[in-house]
Amino acid sequence: MKVAVFSAKAYDEQYLSQAGDDLELSFIESRLSQQTVSLSRGFDAVCVFVNDQLDAEVLTALHANGVRHVALRCAGFNNVDLDCAKKLGLGVSRVPAYSPEAVAEHTLALVLTLNRKLHKACNRIKEGNFSLEGLLGFNLHGKTVGIIGTGRIGLATAKLFSGFGCHILCHDPYPSDEIAALQGKYVPLDNLFEQADIISLHCPLTPDTKHMINSQSLAKMKEGVMLINTSRGALIDTQAVIQALKSRKIGFLGLDVYEMEGDLFFEDLSDQIIQDDVFQRLCTFPNVLITGHQGFFTHEALVQIAQTTVNNLRLAAKGKHDQLTRLA
Repeated sequence: MKVAVFSAKAYDEQYLSQAGDDLELSFIESRLSQQTVSLSRGFDAVCVFVNDQLDAEVLTALHANGVRHVALRCAGFNNVDLDCAKKLGLGVSRVPAYSPEAVAEHTLALVLTLNRKLHKACNRIKEGNFSLEGLLGFNLHGKTVGIIGTGRIGLATAKLFSGFGCHILCHDPYPSDEIAALQGKYVPLDNLFEQADIISLHCPLTPDTKHMINSQSLAKMKEGVMLINTSRGALIDTQAVIQALKSRKIGFLGLDVYEMEGDLFFEDLSDQIIQDDVFQRLCTFPNVLITGHQGFFTHEALVQIAQTTVNNLRLAAKGKHDQLTRLA
């Protein structure tokens, strides 16, 4: 099977090549889009990531170029027009679970860094400033944490917070029995907004969840709430969040994802002028911490992502579509 791997970085090439030495993998740095889809000509499959474009126009062009399978090396699939893929007969597979602990631990890292201001303290020490003024934090023990979405990642996150002695509130249309073992409980979303000191998002992006954090939901939250998003950027209405930061309704904001990250994340733009004024405004707040979709980025996660992706491609090549972790 000949596979075009789009949005390829050095680590993609390293891990996918190790897992799929029996496949003919070609690594393409460019994102898959209407402008680059011509590069898929002559390939049996494409391997894509979170910011690749897979709308009806791109999928139709892929099919015309001879591509018969789309392998996502990620869990999210909001960037894929699944109805169009199904009509075209294009197989679509994904990686539904890859070291959920990786994202959960990154979530906790954002919380601890924001709370104890570790990033600021580190910079101060380097400058010879050992003052503690402005570095006051709070104990996690005894705080109420709201987990929205209790799939594998949300559950792993709840376990970590439980270990810190936090009270766990959850919301998910599909409750997990394991939450009860953590003395956590499921509550209506409005109750979670009203009671949580820390709110962490771990749900997929769907029409129902898009901008679930908006001016109305923010108004229900505690003053000074900590909001963490390591899931999908568009779960948050960024403009509403900026207003909530200005009014101090949000006391701490930790983001590993951003609604318009496609033109920013995974690239080195350090010598360029960033044109996204909304993102630049976020960066001006002293109580905001942003990482560039880094939550998944551990050795263990990359091994699992590569193995599952390559296995999906092998099964697709053999026509064993019933065994795929497929979407279409």
